[in-house]
Amino acid sequence: MIPRSAALKRAGSTAQISVGRTSSRLKHQSAPGRPGLPSHERVDAFRCPYTSNAAAEKQKRDKDREFFISVLESSATKRDAKAYLQTFGSSGGVTKPNAASVLQDSFTSVSKTPRFIQPSEKGGVVEVLPEVDEAPHVAIVKFRKPQLWDDDILAGVTKTLTQLRTLGLYSVIVVDCDLDDAGSRSWRKVTTHQVDRIARAIGQHGTPGAKVVDSSLSVNAGSEAPTSPFTSSRLYVEFEAALTSPLRSGYMVIVPCAAQSQELGYVPADSNEVVLTLAKFLSGLQIPREAVEQTPEDSTAIQPPRKATVDRIIVVDPIGGIPARDRPKGAHVFINMEDEYDTAKAGLDLVSDNVLEATKQKHLENLKLAKDCLAILPSTASAVITTPAEAANLNPSHPDTTADLTDLVGAVGTRRKQNPLIHNLLTDRPIYSSSLPLGRIKQQPQPQPTSSGNDAHLTTTRGIPPVMSTTTLAKRGLPVTIYPDPRHSGGGPWQPPRPGSPRLRLTDTCVDLPRLIHLIDDSFGRALDAEHYLARVSDSLAGIIIAGEYEGGAILTWERPAGLDEETAYAQGRMVPYLDKFAVLKRSQGAGGVADVVFNAMVRDCFPDGVCWRSRRDNPVNKWYFERSRGSWKLLDSNWAMFWTTPGAALEGGRIRDYESVCRNVVPSWLDKGKAAD
Repeated sequence: MIPRSAALKRAGSTAQISVGRTSSRLKHQSAPGRPGLPSHERVDAFRCPYTSNAAAEKQKRDKDREFFISVLESSATKRDAKAYLQTFGSSGGVTKPNAASVLQDSFTSVSKTPRFIQPSEKGGVVEVLPEVDEAPHVAIVKFRKPQLWDDDILAGVTKTLTQLRTLGLYSVIVVDCDLDDAGSRSWRKVTTHQVDRIARAIGQHGTPGAKVVDSSLSVNAGSEAPTSPFTSSRLYVEFEAALTSPLRSGYMVIVPCAAQSQELGYVPADSNEVVLTLAKFLSGLQIPREAVEQTPEDSTAIQPPRKATVDRIIVVDPIGGIPARDRPKGAHVFINMEDEYDTAKAGLDLVSDNVLEATKQKHLENLKLAKDCLAILPSTASAVITTPAEAANLNPSHPDTTADLTDLVGAVGTRRKQNPLIHNLLTDRPIYSSSLPLGRIKQQPQPQPTSSGNDAHLTTTRGIPPVMSTTTLAKRGLPVTIYPDPRHSGGGPWQPPRPGSPRLRLTDTCVDLPRLIHLIDDSFGRALDAEHYLARVSDSLAGIIIAGEYEGGAILTWERPAGLDEETAYAQGRMVPYLDKFAVLKRSQGAGGVADVVFNAMVRDCFPDGVCWRSRRDNPVNKWYFERSRGSWKLLDSNWAMFWTTPGAALEGGRIRDYESVCRNVVPSWLDKGKAAD
């Protein structure tokens, strides 16, 4: 057993630091000008009886202010707030969101959560949260190398976790000191000290504090590491109540990376195995040992009840998120595990040579941990990998320097940075979209509009590459199917087909046409004239992109400028890559990054050299399009706005006029002819 200090043994109460202790410390100070009085009378002569209560109330108001600022800065939409309330809103007494202000309702629901305030013997206030009847929402948080974090960073990280708890997400903190001499006395000393330090830091942010659970795990020293997250682990949660009871009472739980072994006593445990074991246990996936030893006929005896809903896996690691080759000094913003895990894994070998092999290995372990955990958790769960500085939401010492990786992308002037963990909880998204071009994330200077003649208004984006965030959000995600698939060997980006050559058609057996039509109808809110549409794209189809089970998709074509036949357009290299339909089911809009997944597949795999499309000028999606395009053009004498992702140099020689000609002349295919075309 790890020898713990007296403070650590009382972690539940030690972490509940009261402001009232200020009064007891004053008793040992002398009051100037009254040397003849005894010490206790000198203090009483200058102390107001309401001082400690007033200080406690002021501290609480300051904390509430910081909390609400963090929530407001998340920029949550009404859809985000509604989704948050449906997941984390209290089951009783929460008003349903309405059209007036859903986000404001989320603040109200949090503030009206039942709280019991009791006076403290030392003059402060103690807040006692009611015991949670239903399974709590939990984040399993891995702290790697907390001994490298200074006190300010640790205080900031624990404050963030406290704010997450206020929003309904309770933390189980796994402490991984990652020492080379694991098992020695120094390992035990360092681990004990860091656990005590974390418990005290949590207690500084109010009550209830944290409970240390250091004896709930056991290990079978003779077994091998599991090869799959679905197989039995070497680790096992023996004392269930030690974990579940504090969570139901509103405490955070701190778990050192150690376990009991019958042969070796108290031994260190692999932190990733600890996280995965806790995820299985809390999700009701830990198979009871008695069921393993004797397989009962009753299958219900094998499946234990769910102890909690694990919504987040959070890795707070000094090395940050998974490096991305196309984001210098930055990390992957979002990883769709179903489609991008292998790409992200292979990309670790292509990052800068300045990254040490040991660091690359840690990145690989974090990536695999996220994949394994998300494989056994609900599809709504997420994994967030970030640095201590970003989790603490600390401003850099020199905000103007572009070399400081703690400066989040999108920060403007002296405005506080958005906290990636709070933002993700409220929106289920990263701070900025993974499909945003780098120049759109932080622009210096602002885009400069230029005019081209009297019939166009052209806007291009010129910006300085931003300082990149080192936070990565990962979800189990959904598979992406592309016809024809440019990712397979011998594929490559789509190219215009030779006139008369075989090409893909929407009536091919690989395409589920009824589901594709339903996707378009649902996304646009109007009925497609399928017969007219199939005839229009039969000889121009470039390919289609499908996300998941037709939850989102894109239909792309090769179009010809007006007045050119196919032979001439092909011979002159004037075939225009055109995004004809971009659709996401209404129930999937704004959730899970479906639109980003489809858009990224289009610009990364299919048309990396550029594609154009059009949209009604009053289309509310235009802001989303504008942020992801390299330029836009409002076509005069029409209701269309044109967008493109083609680099500026490629638009020379009249290419932009070909784009305009296509966007003006594509004929819509809707059954309701009276409505404005999309």
